Amino acid sequence: MNVLDLIQKAQQTHQLERAEIVCLLKEEENAAFLFKAADAVRQKYVGDEVYLRGLIEFSSYCKNNCCYCGLRRDNQQAARYRLSKQEILDIARQAADIGYKTVVLQSGEDDGFPPQRLAHIIQAIKKMGLALTLSIGEKTREEYALFRQFGADRYLLRIETTDKALYEKWDPGMSWDNRARCLRDLKELGYEVGSGSLVGLPGQTLESLAEDLLFFKSIPVDMAGIGPFIPHPQTPLGAETSAGHFTLALKMMALMRLLLPDINIPATTAMESLHPQGRLLALQSGANVLMPNVTDMASQERYNLYPGKVHTGSDASLYLNHLIEKLNGIGRRVHFSPGFHGEYLRRNAGK
Repeated sequence: MNVLDLIQKAQQTHQLERAEIVCLLKEEENAAFLFKAADAVRQKYVGDEVYLRGLIEFSSYCKNNCCYCGLRRDNQQAARYRLSKQEILDIARQAADIGYKTVVLQSGEDDGFPPQRLAHIIQAIKKMGLALTLSIGEKTREEYALFRQFGADRYLLRIETTDKALYEKWDPGMSWDNRARCLRDLKELGYEVGSGSLVGLPGQTLESLAEDLLFFKSIPVDMAGIGPFIPHPQTPLGAETSAGHFTLALKMMALMRLLLPDINIPATTAMESLHPQGRLLALQSGANVLMPNVTDMASQERYNLYPGKVHTGSDASLYLNHLIEKLNGIGRRVHFSPGFHGEYLRRNAGK
């Protein structure tokens, strides 16, 4: 089966074997056809709407020591901060006031926020009428259950890679099996589950990237983000290059759309860090979600995961208007709703 036949198969059946995925990741001449097919599937299953999630980065402390992340425990040059409960709630309220229907609470793995304290923050945000996503790392099943009880709707936990040896090499002291356990617990507890991969990790193969996609399909995830590997200079992998990772990450994202046609896929900020039109290209290759940062500017600058991280400025309302204009320019529109998995198909059933 040639490449164009494989793309057609994926578009029509949403099924591919591992070797077929590898073939499409490796192939360069017909990448435009892959992106076009993903965009067509995106339009069919999630429409021309773009869902927004207001990102609140509330703590830059992290107990882990990942070899590429600027928040790693041993980075003594990292600017650490924790927002207070009131600061978090004020940002969430501002986001709600300008039209956001979902916020994402994101941090390093910070034990400085006890579970009960975070649960009450979740409860207060839910009273604002917002959908709430958590992105705070590995927790116990009991903690996940507590957050769900207090109203959390979604949880983002990237698997990073399904290559266990590679994961444990570049995330020292962490267990791949425990991370997979977290995803299972989240699914069983009724969260909308988001995961994702890093593309371009040193030692990563196309075969392992193919396994990532099949892993996400097996869960199945409700949302998946693909991020190109961009190491922070103050980390052990800081001298590694990110050259070529943008196109490969875009292919991964397009294949994600073909294999999981109705899930939510963000155009990640890391895409734009490597290409000035990165997020717009992602939205034209299968993505349907943007996660603008609504945190105060001082915190945005200190939450320094990787170099070139896109900042949205101090005026969230102004940035939202800017986004709306850019989306209109590519024939897309913001849809002000929580944007749950399958929402578009349910809303348009029978039309």
